[in-house]
Amino acid sequence: MSEADGIPCLWMRGGTSKGAYFLWRDLPADTGLRDDLLLRIMGSPDARQIDGIGGADPLTSKVAILSPPSRPDADVDYLFLQVFVDQALVSGAQGCGNILAGVGPAAIERGLVPAQIGQTPVRIHMVNTGEVALARVATPGGRVSYEGQAQIDGVPGRHAGVPLMFTGLAGAMTGGGMLPTGNPVDRIEDLACTLIDMGMPIVVIDAADLGVSGQESREALDGDIALKAKIEAIRLKAGPLMGLGDVTEKSVPKMTLVSPPRTGGTISTRSFIPHRCHASIGVFAAVSTAAACLLPEGPAARLAVLPSDGPFRIEHPTGMAEVVLERGADGQITAAGSLRTARKLMDGLVFPAPPAEA
Repeated sequence: MSEADGIPCLWMRGGTSKGAYFLWRDLPADTGLRDDLLLRIMGSPDARQIDGIGGADPLTSKVAILSPPSRPDADVDYLFLQVFVDQALVSGAQGCGNILAGVGPAAIERGLVPAQIGQTPVRIHMVNTGEVALARVATPGGRVSYEGQAQIDGVPGRHAGVPLMFTGLAGAMTGGGMLPTGNPVDRIEDLACTLIDMGMPIVVIDAADLGVSGQESREALDGDIALKAKIEAIRLKAGPLMGLGDVTEKSVPKMTLVSPPRTGGTISTRSFIPHRCHASIGVFAAVSTAAACLLPEGPAARLAVLPSDGPFRIEHPTGMAEVVLERGADGQITAAGSLRTARKLMDGLVFPAPPAEA
């Protein structure tokens, strides 16, 4: 199929993000050609992504590529790609737990996983990190249903819940365990930071140490040029410490400012992804933040109000994200879970912009 004929694309909301879901066979096998195509599909680089389907925001410029499983304990392979908005850059340096929420439904919609009656478990191999997540998809009558009563902050209305459970998250992207440096606290730019990877490498900093309350709006933080420069300086030093190398053009680690909870949650957050403030917080970043709350020497633990029972409730600009942490007898985290929702928005053909002239 040529580009002029269009490329099959499933446009979905997954959690608090939106993205284009493709089958591997509909995209070029060559990585360079694939990335060029995705940039032209999304309309990047352009701040408005006016000539593509991207939504002019990192949260709406995402891609999932689905393929048959490459390992026996999975039902589908899922490669996540972040298509930058104003740079000609496509990054697979991280996973995405929000887009992950749509993978199970999309895999069933595209015939990669057969639907069961009532509910279909889908084991998803997250190619970016090598872990397997278990999603449970509502399939009454053997078809995906997006209707239900689950509600997540940052998304209006109620939809079918997609429970997600993860194991083996410690050091998933850095390879150095939950704490890549081995320390609950490292000092960077003379600030106390927790460098942690429980599915998403993040740097946790007390917002007050940066001269802000941590309750500012997303727009106010994005407009604070001096603050963002300080955060980026810390991020560039944290990357090598976490085993991520030079992160100048990488989307990890994410930067998470924490402050005391204000609306009955466990802790309040403002997450940078990495150069713009997130409208909410990513699934894996929320898991990493919840885990950081259990480190007695870290900045998150000093501010957190730990739950006596039930989920960790991570406050963010548009509500809360709930995280379930399961711990073994030794207190180590053995599994983490989150409830997301997803919805099919469009199924059809997407037509990329023509290649740039040589």
